[in-house]
Amino acid sequence: MDAIKVRGLSKKFKDVLAVDHISFDVEKGELFGLLGPNGAGKTTTINMLSTLIRPGSGEAYVMGFDILKQRDHVRKSIGVVFQEPALDGRLTGRENLEFHAMMYSMNKVERMSRIKEVLELVELSDKAGKKVETYSGGMKRRLEMARGLMHRPEILFLDEPTIGLDSQTRRHIWDYIKKLNSDTGITMMLTTHYMEEADFLCSRTLIIDYGKIVALDTPSNLKNILGGDVVDIEITDSCDTFIPELKKIEWIKTIKEHDCRLSLTMNSGEKRIPQLVSLAQRHKINIASINLHKPSLDDVFIHFTGKTIRKQES
Repeated sequence: MDAIKVRGLSKKFKDVLAVDHISFDVEKGELFGLLGPNGAGKTTTINMLSTLIRPGSGEAYVMGFDILKQRDHVRKSIGVVFQEPALDGRLTGRENLEFHAMMYSMNKVERMSRIKEVLELVELSDKAGKKVETYSGGMKRRLEMARGLMHRPEILFLDEPTIGLDSQTRRHIWDYIKKLNSDTGITMMLTTHYMEEADFLCSRTLIIDYGKIVALDTPSNLKNILGGDVVDIEITDSCDTFIPELKKIEWIKTIKEHDCRLSLTMNSGEKRIPQLVSLAQRHKINIASINLHKPSLDDVFIHFTGKTIRKQES
């Protein structure tokens, strides 16, 4: 049995189809990612699966429980780390966890034992007696993960778990997420608009845009779709003259235009750059910059949507 099974799930808010008949499965123990720009439908999907909002159509099962007909069973099976902070800063870390445990009707002996376990798991045992308002951003996110694990859920939803954190703290949180997944075997499903986050963390990544699934596979397989190196060229003139010339070259596999730039995929890109520069010079096209890199999930997003994820957000 899969941990999550989704079939034709959709949700509309007034005239906006936020989630457009999506279908996918998440395996038990998997660290699964929903990647896309803000407004792509990621949080709406999480909210439907966690029974916070009702879908407009379709069906979904969480640990075999129907999200519409067996909502209480679903809620007992999941933990959620919300995008917006949901901790009480006036309480200590331990008090926040105790309050959450009481909401799940855990008795005192069980509460104390489990609080000790989860604090050790996220390495906050020495900070448990301090008020949460004194915690750093990274410590708060770790405490929220501990809270989400208090009632021993089989699935943990993480909605943009590192949003608003600096790059160093973000990397530390990545390490904690991987460790939690490895140590507990819990199924994790996270949303993110950070390409490098999905690449580092997720065993499989679902790319969503305008509520639709545009790709789903392992990060490495998604990047292999491009079939070679990526050469980005920024030109100061219109692309209209250059693109037809590029299309004549057999070793260029794909050409994508975005944000006044061209993204080309090819093998042995480092050997092809001089030829591209020479071609531009012959046709009196001014190159502002040119660079080479291995395919990233950002390139995959461009491949399927024609835009960078940042451009899509704007």
